[in-house]
Amino acid sequence: MQEPILQQLMDALRCLPGVGPKSAQRMAFHLLERDRQGAFHLAESLAEAVDKIGHCHTCQTLSSMVECLICSDQRRDQQLLCVVETPADVMALETATSFKGLYFVLNGRLSPLDGLGPADIGLDKLSERINQGVLTEIILATNPTVEGEATAHYIGEMAKKMNVRATRIAHGVPLGGELEYIDSGTLSHAFSGRNDV
Repeated sequence: MQEPILQQLMDALRCLPGVGPKSAQRMAFHLLERDRQGAFHLAESLAEAVDKIGHCHTCQTLSSMVECLICSDQRRDQQLLCVVETPADVMALETATSFKGLYFVLNGRLSPLDGLGPADIGLDKLSERINQGVLTEIILATNPTVEGEATAHYIGEMAKKMNVRATRIAHGVPLGGELEYIDSGTLSHAFSGRNDV
């Protein structure tokens, strides 16, 4: 019979992507047997992050401030807006490219089968941002999945109606791939070779 608190820890660790019962068990035993100080640090960091990190009011990425560091940086090009699906995509593009514009994070993609429509991914907020009249180009960097392509097409049509150029990152990124897992060379090439939608 398993110790209830230990089982609770293992069950909690299974909320992480790719962590099954065996991995959760290994992690729990490692933290308790070999790295209790690390476990305390992990618990404190996780509690602080959950308590203090929300979404940027402007771009919807993860931030501990009302406006994230990228949105509040006046040196960035205010006329370029890159639309991505997740905060991890922002990090991937910041690491792999020399893009110096701003971002808008959808925190999802259009998926009628999952009940996700335009309002669910913040396209009303994106529309307001386009209507401010500052943007000259929207770069669509949604993932090259069926849903990502549909989302890019929808936003591209929305931008065209508002007389804003919409471009799509080139397809050096494999169909079905996720931006955060693409190597930086491929991602950089795809980003610099973007096309009009």
